[in-house]
Amino acid sequence: MREVSNHASALGEAIGSMLEGEIHRILKPIAEDKGCIYVTAGAVNQRTGRTTKLILTDNSGNGYNIDSVIINNRFQPLVVLESKYIRYKKHNRDKASWICTAHTKLRERYTTIRKSIAVLMGNWSYPSRRLLESFEVELFHISFDEICNVLAYHDIPYNWAENNRQQAQECWITFSQLSQTDKEVIAEELIAVVKNDLRESLEIALDESLPRTVNSVRLVITSNRGETYTYNFSNLEETVTFLASYDQEKDMDTSNSPVLLSTSAPLPTNLELAEVIELDEDKELSELDE
Repeated sequence: MREVSNHASALGEAIGSMLEGEIHRILKPIAEDKGCIYVTAGAVNQRTGRTTKLILTDNSGNGYNIDSVIINNRFQPLVVLESKYIRYKKHNRDKASWICTAHTKLRERYTTIRKSIAVLMGNWSYPSRRLLESFEVELFHISFDEICNVLAYHDIPYNWAENNRQQAQECWITFSQLSQTDKEVIAEELIAVVKNDLRESLEIALDESLPRTVNSVRLVITSNRGETYTYNFSNLEETVTFLASYDQEKDMDTSNSPVLLSTSAPLPTNLELAEVIELDEDKELSELDE
């Protein structure tokens, strides 16, 4: 058993790594059966002999460390995958926002990407999951309770209080004494709740028999003032008709654009405005809409 200074962090990292490995084990054969390549690392460093991180860059040259990507025989990316484990909700927004940014920017550069997939494990709040889905990331969620239930069956009481270092240490010791076979069984049990849906999603994404047609059109118009106007259409005909009748003066009028506050309300101070628009990501949708 290796010595660690933070037993809770070490166990969380181990569980996340186990789950990620199981995802790769399940999905790699599907990709290969479809004639694709399942990539989880970058090129080999000629000096060290070790593989580098899997970094994909966007049109601006920004690099993103991606967990895995499925590419075709022309080395074009088809599916981008992330597996993210978190124990505490305080990390939700940062990790969710990173996925939204990375996948959106990569899809802008690589038009061959058909699907963005994120397997979320642990305490992911509903608002963070909703944020990801709004960026067209397909989600598969393994809840923290489901993780705790599986680990408890293997005598690892994982649901300890945040500052309970003693229980964290005991759990780490128990986990470290498990055989590799036991850990593989745990990984299979943890991923079982999303396994079939995850496999089906990937098979659909890599299906080459589906004829390629226009599914929808998104038109973005920007003004010389920096304003952005976004329009969505179901087909090309609707788009062409809209553009043919586009009236800059009328259609770029912002008088009826969304506002933060009702115009009938008295103007708030900076502090009051901050309190009004600040959202607590741990609240449920019903609370956010109140």
